[in-house]
This record gives sequence, structure tokens and C-alpha cells, in this order.
Amino acid sequence: MFTRVTGAVLRALLMALLIAMPSLLLPNVSADTSQITVLVALLAFLMTFIEYYSQYPSIIEFRYASPFNRLRFLALFVTVTLLSVILASTSAASGMAGALHQIGTAWGAALDFPFSPVRLVVLMMPEQASDALLTSVRTSAGISYMVSLVTLFIFVTMVRLMGWPTRNRAFNVWINLPLFDPTAGGDVVHRLKRDAGLNIVLGILLPFLIPAVVKAASSFIDPISMQNPQTLIWTMSAWAFLPASMIMRGIAMGRIAELIEEKRNRAYSEAEKNGLHAASA
Repeated sequence: MFTRVTGAVLRALLMALLIAMPSLLLPNVSADTSQITVLVALLAFLMTFIEYYSQYPSIIEFRYASPFNRLRFLALFVTVTLLSVILASTSAASGMAGALHQIGTAWGAALDFPFSPVRLVVLMMPEQASDALLTSVRTSAGISYMVSLVTLFIFVTMVRLMGWPTRNRAFNVWINLPLFDPTAGGDVVHRLKRDAGLNIVLGILLPFLIPAVVKAASSFIDPISMQNPQTLIWTMSAWAFLPASMIMRGIAMGRIAELIEEKRNRAYSEAEKNGLHAASA
């Protein structure tokens, strides 16, 4: 009981800190923005605490298959923190902030090549956007996308080389997939593989589709609003994190389908051996 409460409080505090990070690091944050940030942080704290205080998950998937959710949270936390530090500093800043700003600028320029997601994000900006805004968008997109790629590489390594999720404990499908209904019809393995493929395909396409959609809907969506640092931070973080999260979910569901299929094959083999032994007896 005490361990569950402590863990829920710690996770809730980290989630609230994530929401408040840009307001804490960026200069000249208005009072209205600070009040909204505090309200959203409190809401995130409450929802996270309720979810992790409950003995059984209701929304969060792979809750007992660490470090799936920890890796996703760490990726988002690192992205938001890096973008906040970089946008709060200038190219002439000294110390760690200035170094991160220069590294982020170089990183964004390196990923800004033809047909890359970063190039598409830059191209979705209107023609009247200033050079400073385009540089900020390019840097933020490059940092966010690189963090998502590193996160995916780490997770694939965990799955293929470290045996996630069955290396340390048994995996319970129905607890770790609370939103997956096994009675909805059809074979469970087939549905898991179908959902896995859909998540992976959408995750790969979204970084390319989102800028195209925003560009096409420029009469309704104003990309110039990203000159607000907080808007830029959360937009770029979501643009990179959501596709990476979908790809991770697809890889995880495909892995679960493989485990179920392997268990079925072992059960069928044992049943066939037992049947042969009974027949010979």
C-alpha cells in the first residue's frame, strides 16, 4: 500500500513538472499563461496519481511492462527540457545553455535535407515568417526528431536483444492492455498483428503528413503562432513524440502477438505429444 502511494505521488509530481517545465525555464511568461500552466499541471498530477494509485490500470497500457512507459516519459521530458533551455537562451549565451543552443542549431541544420520531416516542418511556415522564427522551428524540429529516433533505437534494442517484456517477469496481456477487448471477435493474434502494423505505418507517416495537412489548412491554422516559445515547444514535442509513441506501441503489440503465438505452438506440441503417448499406451 505505502509503496503504491509513494510511486503514484512520484509519478504524478514528475508529470506535473513536465507540464510546468517551459514556464519555469522560459523568460517573460505572462501571468495568464502561468495560471493556465498551473491548472493543467494540477490536472495532470491528479489524473496520474489516480491511475497509478489504482491497483489495476484503466487507461495506461504496458503499466507492468517496464520500462516502456518510463522510456516514453523520459523521451518527452528530455525533448521539452532541451527545447525550453535552447529557446530560453541565445546563440551568444555562455555556459551549458549556449552550448545546447549551438548544438541544437547544428543538429537542426543537419536534419534539414530535401524530403526530410524537418524540411517539411520548415516549409509549412508561411512566407512572411522571419529568419529567426524559421531557425527556431528548424532547431526545435531537429532536436525533437532526433530524440524520438534515439528512443526508438533504445526500445528496439530492448525488444530484440534484451527480451522485453518477459526477461524479468511474466507478462499478463489483459492487465497490460486494458483498452484491448479480447472478446471483440476474431483471433487475438491476428488482431494484435493488425493493430501493430497500423500503429507502425501511421507512426512512420505522421511526421510527413502533419506538416502537409497544416500547409493545406493554412487558411484555418496559422503556423506563425509558433513564434510563441511555449506553442513551439509543445507543437514540436507532440509532432515528434506522438509518431514515435505509436511506433513503439506497434512494436510492443507485435511482440506480444509473437509471445502468444509461441505459447500456442508450445501448447499444441505438448498436446500432440501427450496424445501420441496416450495412443501408444
